[in-house]
Amino acid sequence: MIAKKVTFVGLGVMGYPMAGHLKNNNFEVTVFNRTREKSDGWVKKYQGLAETTPGKASQNSEIVFICVGRDDDLREVMEGHDGIINSVKENTIIVDHTTTSANIAKEYSNICKSRKLHFLDAPISGGQAGAENGQLSIMIGGEESPFEEVKPVLASYGKAIELIGPSGSGQLTKMINQICIAGLVQGLSEALAFGKKSNLDMEKVLKVISKGAAQSWQMENRYKTMLDGKFNFGFAVDWMRKDLSICFDESKKNGSKLPITEIIDKYYAEIQSTGGNRFDTSSLMTLVDK
Repeated sequence: MIAKKVTFVGLGVMGYPMAGHLKNNNFEVTVFNRTREKSDGWVKKYQGLAETTPGKASQNSEIVFICVGRDDDLREVMEGHDGIINSVKENTIIVDHTTTSANIAKEYSNICKSRKLHFLDAPISGGQAGAENGQLSIMIGGEESPFEEVKPVLASYGKAIELIGPSGSGQLTKMINQICIAGLVQGLSEALAFGKKSNLDMEKVLKVISKGAAQSWQMENRYKTMLDGKFNFGFAVDWMRKDLSICFDESKKNGSKLPITEIIDKYYAEIQSTGGNRFDTSSLMTLVDK
């Protein structure tokens, strides 16, 4: 039987439409956001419910979804003032969509087990457009039983939903995802700048190469804005650097080498230094298109 009462904590550019998809799929949704104005706007748009603390929002739900910024934000909604962990009933499933370290995912998995709760680390990929269109990839770490229970609910906004392995596996998979994106965006930036310098019709170029081995999500979804020099939207450089710092920390633990990713991280630092903190990750183009 599919759960009906759910909570969504964190109404950012991803969480806001994701919670909306749940409501549109006939789930009873209660939301919480640190900025009350955002919660009120969501309620007005989707006709759901909002509460003033994560605990109040979660106390009667069967599944609690979280999508906040980083490890510290997760700790705040889980264990801070009127937090989730002390408010939910036994057997509640907590699904964390935040991109965090694998360590905190394992930590909360153990804490939840000791309290007869379930915790799944379930970071997402697909960007704001994927969230709005309900076409996200969701990579999950945790136990199979709660995963099977939440899978049909996650289908409200996920097109690829996979249990990768035990707790922390979802976060490790997201790290792989971000390493791939960094390299792809840098390669695409250099290629587009090269094409412009060669005075080619880049629309025609992309029309053909996007159907071959060079194809990528970044190419399909970002080439137009990159060619137009538009970067004031999308997944912010600040967030990408936060994600890459998690990758670097983990690489030190597992002994892997990330030489190209480290170079690209320095490029993102350069963009930050010129005020591009909130620019989309595709703003790497600005460093080569001069």
